[in-house]
Amino acid sequence: MVVQTALPEKQIQGNPLESHLRMFAMSLMDRGYRKKTIQDKLYLLATLGRWFGRNKLATSQLDESLVSAFVKQKGRVHALDLPTLRQFIDHLRKREVIPHCKVVPERSPLADILRAYEQYLRQERGLVPRTIRDHLFYVRKFLVERFGKEPLVLEEIQAPDISGFILRHCRGLSIGRARWVITALRSFFRFLFQNGSLRSDLAASVLGVAHWQQATVPRYMSSEEVQRVLRACDRRTSIGRRDYAILLLLARLGLRAGEVVALQLDDIDWRSGEILVRGKGLRHDRMPLPDDVGKALASYLRRDRPPCQTRRVFVCMKAPYRGLAACGTLPTIVRCAIERANLHPPSKGAHLLRHSLATAMLRSGATMGEIGEVLRHRNLNTTEIYAKVDFEGLRSLAHPWPVGGAQ
Repeated sequence: MVVQTALPEKQIQGNPLESHLRMFAMSLMDRGYRKKTIQDKLYLLATLGRWFGRNKLATSQLDESLVSAFVKQKGRVHALDLPTLRQFIDHLRKREVIPHCKVVPERSPLADILRAYEQYLRQERGLVPRTIRDHLFYVRKFLVERFGKEPLVLEEIQAPDISGFILRHCRGLSIGRARWVITALRSFFRFLFQNGSLRSDLAASVLGVAHWQQATVPRYMSSEEVQRVLRACDRRTSIGRRDYAILLLLARLGLRAGEVVALQLDDIDWRSGEILVRGKGLRHDRMPLPDDVGKALASYLRRDRPPCQTRRVFVCMKAPYRGLAACGTLPTIVRCAIERANLHPPSKGAHLLRHSLATAMLRSGATMGEIGEVLRHRNLNTTEIYAKVDFEGLRSLAHPWPVGGAQ
C-alpha cells in the first residue's frame, strides 16, 4: 500500500514504461526518497514513456542519445530533469533491461603503460583509488609533455627531462602538493625499472622538495577545547547524534577521516568491545572501544541511522542514503563543530583532533611508543614530531641565554 500511495496512477497506468517506473519507484523508496520527490521524478519519466510510445521506440533502445533528443524536444528543462533521467538509465542498466555502455579501452603505448602502472599501484602497492588517480594524473602529464605526438620510447627519458618537468610544475604549488608530484614520479620510475622497461633506476633523478619534517609544531587543541567541540553537537537531533559519534572516534581514538567513513557495521564487535579500523595501505587494526564512544555509536545506530543497503556505519541523513565522503562531508562536520564552539585554531580539519589526542597523551606522560601504537604509526619517526609540543621538557634541555655580554 505504501508503494501505491507514492505513485501518480493516472500518469503511470498504461504508460509504455509502466512496469519499469513502478520498480524504479520502489528502489527510490528503499533509498529513503520522500513521496513528493518520487512523484516529481515519475511525472517526468511518465512524459518520457509517452514520448517513447509516440515514436514507437522500445525500452531496450533507451540510452543517453535518446535522452538528449527527448530533452531537446521537451524544450523547458527543470534543474532536476537530467539527474533524474540519468538515474533512471542507471536503474535500468543495473536490472539489465538496457545494455551497459561499452567502454572501449584506449589502445596506445601511453594507455598500455598507464594501465600496467595502475594495476601495479592497486595490487602490489595497495593504494586507495584517490591516490592512484593522483599518481596517474601527474605521470600522464609528464609523458604527454615529454613525448607529445612522438613515439613513446621510455628509454629516451633522461634526468634533465624529469628535473625540467618538476621545476615547471612545482613552482606555484604548495609544499604538500609538490611532494605529491615527486612521490608519483619516483613511484613510476621505480615501477619501470622493476618491470624491465628501463635499464637504470631514474627514481634517483627525481628532485626532492625543500621541506623539513621537524620544522613545524603540530597544530592541536587543548583537552578543554576538544570538550567544547564535542559539547557543541546538538544531541537532541539525529544529525547532532551522528556527528557526536564521529567526533568521538576522531578525538578519543585518533582515527583518520578515511578510517571513520570506511567503518562498517560488521567492524564493531560489541561483545568484546573492539572495532576494526581499516587504515592506510590496506592495513587493518583492532582497537578497544571506549565506553563513551560505544554509547554514542549505539545511540546513533538505534535511533538515527536510516534503513539503507550500505553497510557503512555513517551515512547521509537525506536520500539517497549512502556513506559519507572522507574528502568532503566529514571535514565539513569537524569544521562546523569547531565554529559552533567559537574556537579559531589555525587548522580546522579532521586531523586536528588526531594531533590533539597525541598531544594530550604526551602531556599526560605517555611514551612515544605508546602514542605511536594508538595512532598506528608504522614508523616511530612519524610519532617523534609530537615531542616538540612538550615545551616544559624541551625547556629543561635549553641552555641559559648569556646575560651581560661575553666575558
